[in-house]
Amino acid sequence: MKLRLTTSLAGLVLAPCAAFAEPNILLIIADDMGIDASFCYDLGDQQAPMPNVEAMCETGLVFDNAYAAPTCSPSRATIMSGLYGFRTGVGAPVDPSGSDQLSPDTPTLFDAMALAGYASNVIGKWHISGRQLGYDMPSQMGVSDYFGLYSGGVQDYFNWTSIEDGKEIQIEGYSTTVLTDRAIDWIAGQDDPWFLWLAYNAPHSPFHLPPDDLHSFDDLPGDDASMDENPLPYYQAMLEALDTEIGRLLASIPEDEGDNTVVVFLGDNGSPDQVTRELFADHGAKATIYDSGTRVPLIVSGPGVKPGRAGDFVNTTDLHATIAALAGAEVSTPDSIDFSPVLTGGKGARDYIHVEHFTDRQTRGGGIYGWAVREGDFKLVAPIGEPQELYNVVEDPFELTNLLQGADAEAFMSVAANLKARREALLEASR
Repeated sequence: MKLRLTTSLAGLVLAPCAAFAEPNILLIIADDMGIDASFCYDLGDQQAPMPNVEAMCETGLVFDNAYAAPTCSPSRATIMSGLYGFRTGVGAPVDPSGSDQLSPDTPTLFDAMALAGYASNVIGKWHISGRQLGYDMPSQMGVSDYFGLYSGGVQDYFNWTSIEDGKEIQIEGYSTTVLTDRAIDWIAGQDDPWFLWLAYNAPHSPFHLPPDDLHSFDDLPGDDASMDENPLPYYQAMLEALDTEIGRLLASIPEDEGDNTVVVFLGDNGSPDQVTRELFADHGAKATIYDSGTRVPLIVSGPGVKPGRAGDFVNTTDLHATIAALAGAEVSTPDSIDFSPVLTGGKGARDYIHVEHFTDRQTRGGGIYGWAVREGDFKLVAPIGEPQELYNVVEDPFELTNLLQGADAEAFMSVAANLKARREALLEASR
């Protein structure tokens, strides 16, 4: 598929944001963490203790309506490119062959950051390129010093394969700790304003018992049978371990540098089905186009950020333009809307949410494929091969009552038609 991109490096314009004078920018991505897993949100009762992230929620801005793709690769590709998956072809987890990977010809966020004079790097999970095509894709996308796991996950958090200098190396050490160590070292070596994309693989499976000093779940047995029988407390322990290491990372930044650092914390998709079955029932979570698979935690803290909560809509595509704007670089893509005005108390410009999940190949993860569009309180869900569904996600956050069924269905047909037209107009504009 030939990409039709409106973004170009020639279109990058330096435009410093008045509220943020060359701040450092730390983007922390948690792998497989929906809003149900965080005490910063009030959904269910299975949150993990994450005091450092919760402190960010108290001192920063919590977004209540942030949406990602249902799985990891598309979410990461939207941040990197600022484009929806139907434009890039990345609609599901990238397979080893890279047949559906993000094209290295795509102008990236790192191209923009370089033009703005920022040192930048990715540490952690990549998973927007196929490993069978080699390990030089990060460098082709503007990331010259990449370190981390290249594909979707690891088989063992304590013994795993990383990429460094474009080559595979074997790592013995808890991955959450190793990635934090690398981040601390990299930040300490920077003299210019910096942007770090720190992509943890936690709390992605395999579920396990982290090192004792990173969590408080002291009574959990460490055998596989116990983990298989009840994975939720292990998932929570992994999240607490992640939070402990985030705290260590933030504490390592000198005070004057930390005072000029914007921290963005994001989940890349919904929580795994193994830990959400009782909460979301038949819809499932990760890999579905329902809110359970796409509504994610997004918290921003740092200089100039007005504390509180924001109901403004955010797609992960918008991180592309927003991070660039914080650095003083303006990018132009059809799908990325800068929400930095919201950080200082203004209003966001996005008036709809668009999510999608698609692939032409067999995938192991399964899930529910299709697309969904939200405007205001209403969300139209269009699973492939099934009738469309309409929900009022404010009154019905678990999407239990399909408004297109029942005695009052006729009254909501026009709402569904308008949302479908919004999707069709989006596709038409891309042709």
